[in-house]
Amino acid sequence: MEREILDTKRKALKINLDPRIYGTFAEIGAGQEVSRNFFNAGAASGTVAKTMSAYDMTFSDAIYGAETNGRYVSQNRLLQMLDHEFGLLNERLSGEKYESRTFFAFADTVTTLNYKRTNEPHGWVGIRFQSEAGGLPNEIFFHVRLLDTDVNMQQRVLGIIGVNLVYAAFYHYQDPKLMVESLADNLTIGSVEIDLISVKGPAFEGVNNILLNLYMIMKDFSAAAIFDADAHPRQAKDLLYKKDIMILRTKYGQKSNPNFSLFNKATEQFKRTNHVEDSNLAVMIEVLLTNVLTDAQETPDDIDLETVARRTQDMCDTGNIVIVSNFTRHNRLAKYLARCKPKSVGLATNINNLKFVFNSTNFTGENYSGQLLSYVNDMFSTNVRLFAYPFLDKKTNQVITTANMPVTPDAKPLFDFLLVNDYITDIKDYEDDEVKTV
Repeated sequence: MEREILDTKRKALKINLDPRIYGTFAEIGAGQEVSRNFFNAGAASGTVAKTMSAYDMTFSDAIYGAETNGRYVSQNRLLQMLDHEFGLLNERLSGEKYESRTFFAFADTVTTLNYKRTNEPHGWVGIRFQSEAGGLPNEIFFHVRLLDTDVNMQQRVLGIIGVNLVYAAFYHYQDPKLMVESLADNLTIGSVEIDLISVKGPAFEGVNNILLNLYMIMKDFSAAAIFDADAHPRQAKDLLYKKDIMILRTKYGQKSNPNFSLFNKATEQFKRTNHVEDSNLAVMIEVLLTNVLTDAQETPDDIDLETVARRTQDMCDTGNIVIVSNFTRHNRLAKYLARCKPKSVGLATNINNLKFVFNSTNFTGENYSGQLLSYVNDMFSTNVRLFAYPFLDKKTNQVITTANMPVTPDAKPLFDFLLVNDYITDIKDYEDDEVKTV
């Protein structure tokens, strides 16, 4: 049975009429779009204790503390806002009038499209709230990319998603999946991407943040989720901006651990080739939700997210950054990383995957030449190198490398060009026992 989705005004009005819910709205960077919805709905005095918007950096620093890195649209600034505003609620609102109230502090810090259209519109949105009067606070926050090309539309989207968050916090917190799904209520497809979510507090006891972010991928909120070595969800640009990134691709369902011996050799080779300093190196393991050799998406029912979450945790435990994605082919991963403006990218992959791409018989009925050119352009236009794992062909007992990999004639000139110019290279100096059979 499908759930009833209330429109934004009805959601805001339901909250305003709920005598339990009372709190603060603090918004920076895109207008007071969320609080505006609550005022327009009517009866806002029942919900709104205070609204504010500290646009000037000097005022913002005086209220929330200085941002030493100069970044005001950041997770750190959002959490500072939530800390300060929720603290004031408990400090200033006491007595019999407030005994039955569940307090909340909503905050967002956002940049919309600038006049010259040269920036990337995005923001951080969060809420700290009590699920019971006088109880310990809970927290939900997420990172959002605003995809509309009109500033007014971006502001409208922010207002809707903010109301959705407040509503989800109070009415859906007991069902985390429904809570995530409801964030997109009343939004048009393609208007927004949510690429990180984090929850904590007594209301979310037992909720796995890895699983929650994986669920967002399955619901098409985003194409990937990134976790640091402590398995905390992170925003890609925070970890990867101007870094030299080395990535190993794996599939969530593979039974064995990745070939770290060859991957370490590939990493050292990448460092030598690109003159990478250890302090600027970001090593990542990718866990794929789909088959890397095809474009056929597995349906959500085919993918066991619990298994993916365990695989993700295991890879985080190796001390590396982990990205979980549905990027079936290398070029989609390269395009995603290009948004982070890395200094360089090295990608380690089984040569069997290359053999598939450079074989036109695998693309019957498709415009193979056009697809191959698009693949190469997306893949190698931003300082990306691909390091190929050798494999032992059981039928011929021969080690397959780029030198003897079968390539169809229509793809060979382009493949040779990539080899000559070191866009694709073999992992070198390996031992025979490091080569896996296929």
